[in-house]
Amino acid sequence: MKKTLVSLVSLLIVMFFVLGALGGCIQKKPMPQKKLITEPTISLYINETGEVKRIKMEEYIQGVVAAEMDTNWPVNALAAQAILARTFTLKQIHDKGGVPAHKTDASTSVEEFQAYNSDKINDNVKEAVRLTRGKVVKYRNQYINAWFSACDGGVVASAKEGLAYNKEKTPYIKAGVKDGCLAVTTPENKHWTASFPLNTVRAAVQGTSGNDTGDINSNNVSIVKKGPSGRAETIKIGKATISGSALRLALGSEKMRSIYLDSLSVNGGNLVMGGKGFGHGVGMCQWGAKKMALEGKSVVEIIKFYFRDVYIEKIWK
Repeated sequence: MKKTLVSLVSLLIVMFFVLGALGGCIQKKPMPQKKLITEPTISLYINETGEVKRIKMEEYIQGVVAAEMDTNWPVNALAAQAILARTFTLKQIHDKGGVPAHKTDASTSVEEFQAYNSDKINDNVKEAVRLTRGKVVKYRNQYINAWFSACDGGVVASAKEGLAYNKEKTPYIKAGVKDGCLAVTTPENKHWTASFPLNTVRAAVQGTSGNDTGDINSNNVSIVKKGPSGRAETIKIGKATISGSALRLALGSEKMRSIYLDSLSVNGGNLVMGGKGFGHGVGMCQWGAKKMALEGKSVVEIIKFYFRDVYIEKIWK
């Protein structure tokens, strides 16, 4: 009787471990892979001619990368740009229907969509796009706002300070992270100065904000609020206040190269300012991407340096 009881207990113990092992195997089954879609063909409005062209997505991305970044830069920097350009395109199509004004998926205008220049495509660009074919950046299963700028002045901006963006939360933007891009960028990005006639500034502020500045002088010009990276998020001009990003667009983003300002004053009938960087500074810095690519960083490492808790997903073959 005792032997029988011992045998029964032993059998139960064996069965427990066998069932546990089976249960473990069941739990460890790989998750089903998402089905890859076919590479889309999109409609592209050619702003220079007014025509609409049907174009494969990957061919379109080549033209964007060629327009947005120096085509002789390292392939990994170009590849990071390709993934962001592809992500940007798909998010704009998903969220806004592309470019409703032209009833197309995209346009060649940087103001309407993103830059595009098929004439600058070279083997470097083709290789970068080929290596990243179908790959996009996602956060919690959604396309990210795949922002990038030429030079962030060494520090990444938040979406709110760099773009006055409040439409949705962007926790994946690493505001304040330092990439050391000033070590490799051009002199005009390390420090720049610009001067604007006061009547031009007054008209620009009123046209953008609807508020009249009144007389502008050295006593009523200042940076009211700085963002996490130290950029001029809100600026006082006379009696009016305006976001730094709105002022930059109103005065011209090529001349007011950034809102990463270190000086702002009135001198000789002009608003004079100085700063560093080129662009809004949100997301990936192109010069920073070049620096990391030259250091041997992978495409994934470059993207994850600038974007937090994201993953790269291949969505077509």
